[in-house]
Amino acid sequence: MADRRPVIAGNWKMYKTSEEALALIDELKGLITGVDDVDTVVAPPFTALTVVADRIKGSNIQLAAQNFYWESEGAYTGEISPTMLLSAGCTYVIIGHSERRQYFGETNATVNRKIKAALAYKLVPIFCIGESLEEREAEKTFSVLDKQVSEGLENIAADDVEKIVIAYEPVWAIGTGKTASDEQAQEAHHFIRKCVSDLYGKDIANVVRILYGGSVKSNNIAGLMVQPDIDGALVGGASLTASSFAGIVKFKIS
Repeated sequence: MADRRPVIAGNWKMYKTSEEALALIDELKGLITGVDDVDTVVAPPFTALTVVADRIKGSNIQLAAQNFYWESEGAYTGEISPTMLLSAGCTYVIIGHSERRQYFGETNATVNRKIKAALAYKLVPIFCIGESLEEREAEKTFSVLDKQVSEGLENIAADDVEKIVIAYEPVWAIGTGKTASDEQAQEAHHFIRKCVSDLYGKDIANVVRILYGGSVKSNNIAGLMVQPDIDGALVGGASLTASSFAGIVKFKIS
């Protein structure tokens, strides 16, 4: 297995004003000082990106946006461009989160366009995939994941795929308190890595980092992280409190 550096990313969703974001990031910085073997990423709402970017300068925390549009500028009212994210201090961007797919009509095709745009502007895509409860119960998990991976990565060069972080989020486990068992998560991650291998070869697949998302907490992160194909976590609710998110970031210590 390749030596893949873990990524722990906190998706703050539609929470935290700028003032609340600064209070959270100040507390978090103090709690994870010295953690240098994990890529720690936070994704505040758009309105808090610049103030958080300023506050994390020189720290071990990197900045992500929760979404963007693939054009660099234009008459797209309400949208945010990749150049705007770069200007705000982002190095990562979350693409295709299940909530974007569910509520805002994102498709594999639009996700593909966003991944290509992120790569073109040297933003690291966190490419989200995952099945619904109905799909899992109908035993369609693997076919759904295969389609999301192949269509999401369509016409993307192998050298670029290495730069992408994939986040597996079973939709039935997001914000529900339900978590895939360590074995269920590993099974899905292993399958996703096989999908990438089938498309790009084993060497590329062994480099790509795959995160688990879905009710991740400090008391279940360790069991997930010992699985051979799980390289980190995309954290929702538990990232909104500095102490709980720090506990996840410091999974090796706790």
